[in-house]
Amino acid sequence: MISKRKAAFLKVDLYPVTCRRLSAGRSSYDVLKAVLEGGSKIIQLREPDLSDRALYQMALDFRKFTSEAGALLIINDRVDIALAADADGVHLGQDDLPLEAARKAAPELLIGVSTHSVEDALSAQEHGADYINIGPIFPTETKDGLHNFLGPQAVTEIGGKVSIPFTVMGGIKESNIDEVISRGAQKVAVVTAVTQADDMAGAVRALRKKISG
Repeated sequence: MISKRKAAFLKVDLYPVTCRRLSAGRSSYDVLKAVLEGGSKIIQLREPDLSDRALYQMALDFRKFTSEAGALLIINDRVDIALAADADGVHLGQDDLPLEAARKAAPELLIGVSTHSVEDALSAQEHGADYINIGPIFPTETKDGLHNFLGPQAVTEIGGKVSIPFTVMGGIKESNIDEVISRGAQKVAVVTAVTQADDMAGAVRALRKKISG
């Protein structure tokens, strides 16, 4: 199963991530529908404000729709929810469950790790991450208290040091996505570039076209 999931991940271009509070009053189900309509083959469910039960139910619903569309489902932070909902993977931050523990608990899941430096990236690769995320690249609304933005040069500075796939994230929009693509980014994670767009499915299509050329 892991090889099938890895193969599917290699084909990912746009990597949308949910965030209810930044979705212009629309639900995460509205975002999911638009993401799949726009042709994205992955979505990350990131809803830290939900109760465990509500997150689990949403994960089950997301699993149903992503399976029907042939898309990967990644759960943010929560290995237990990812396993319970039969998701394809989990994405871990630097303060979440250690990668080694997540791998032991979920050997068949894709495991991604957020990295903010070359050292973070090499450590994640060494400990068996399937992919890393590099960021935040530009100023972003999705997390409070962030002040250290890496800039688009981090794509080559960090991405060039690893042999596993990587995504980039943080304030990336249609107006600046070329800055990361030109530096080698092939998988671009976004929140508000989709969730706050008037036409979310159209935004997905436009961003995917930018990435794929």
